[in-house]
Amino acid sequence: MTDDRALSNQSLNALPEFPGDGRLLGIDFGTVRVGIAISTPEQTIASPMEIYTRRSEKLDTAYYQTLVKENRIVGAVIGLPMHVGGEEGVSASLAREFGTWFSQITNRPVTYWDERYTSSVAADMLRDAGVARSKRKQRLDMLAAQILLQSYLDDQIRKRQPPLPPIEEEIDEEEEH
Repeated sequence: MTDDRALSNQSLNALPEFPGDGRLLGIDFGTVRVGIAISTPEQTIASPMEIYTRRSEKLDTAYYQTLVKENRIVGAVIGLPMHVGGEEGVSASLAREFGTWFSQITNRPVTYWDERYTSSVAADMLRDAGVARSKRKQRLDMLAAQILLQSYLDDQIRKRQPPLPPIEEEIDEEEEH
């Protein structure tokens, strides 16, 4: 992720305190299908999990509550669809509404992450892997969720690591003679 996207993501986060360990969900929100990814408990690796087709508020609530409980989820990273220029549109508002609802029904904190280009990167990966066109749509949303969650995890790991010391050039003794 570029520094610009990292900076823009700082302002997208809903809560100042977000769990630094434990499993997270990555959610690529859609009004019909929702891509879901899950992290390792150490929050280092994201894996695609599934695609959930939305049904009704009652069934969706039961689904997410069960998902969170069975997988011991401590928080969720919701993809926020941003315009290329960095501004939020209607889709971002819907994703924020979903995030608020998700947090209320699961009692888990939510943060938002810029998901620009995740679907196109996922589509390219599926095509390059030789996945048949008919199967790509079935996998696209959960792969996009994995990409956005991994991007978030990588950013958090970078923030926790101390900066590297400057590289000192060694002078080859043979060059001096």
